[in-house]
Amino acid sequence: MKDSALIVVDMIYDFIDGSLACQEADKAVANTVEYIGRNHPYPILFIRDHHPANHCSFAAQGGPWPPHCVQGTRGAEIHKDLLPFAEEELCFCKGEDPSREQYSGFEGKNEAGQSLGEVLGLMEIDNVVICGIATEFCVLNTAEDLLKAGFKVTVLKDCIAYVEAQGHKEALEAMKAEGIRLI
Repeated sequence: MKDSALIVVDMIYDFIDGSLACQEADKAVANTVEYIGRNHPYPILFIRDHHPANHCSFAAQGGPWPPHCVQGTRGAEIHKDLLPFAEEELCFCKGEDPSREQYSGFEGKNEAGQSLGEVLGLMEIDNVVICGIATEFCVLNTAEDLLKAGFKVTVLKDCIAYVEAQGHKEALEAMKAEGIRLI
């Protein structure tokens, strides 16, 4: 579909096998690569946590998380199997301000300083398909913000990973109740 795009949220190493490794992460990456193989040529946009070393979400600064996705580290890199699909202008970093938590990819910016919403608008995208990590945080917040902005949102259930099973289940239920399609 010409008016559709795939949004890959936080399929980066610290959420796959690093300091905040999530359940089902390897499976989510493999299923996403398979999905892209079947459904590419529509645009693929990548969201990634990209924190400074002193980010407010880290335990040392009073936040709830261990250090993760620190700029310049392997943990902040997109998984190697997805990297061939990542175009610089379609990669959006969030969490770069050390004083602000940002779970939603909708708040991310690309290297040109454009937001995800701006670029989707320029591409005349109406339908977004989302996969990524973690269901109950960044996937949920990104999907909700896209829905609020007027996009038709679908989440690929086989292409997401999560911090803990109950939170994953509750996030899926919340998204479904809000009108986000789950397939």
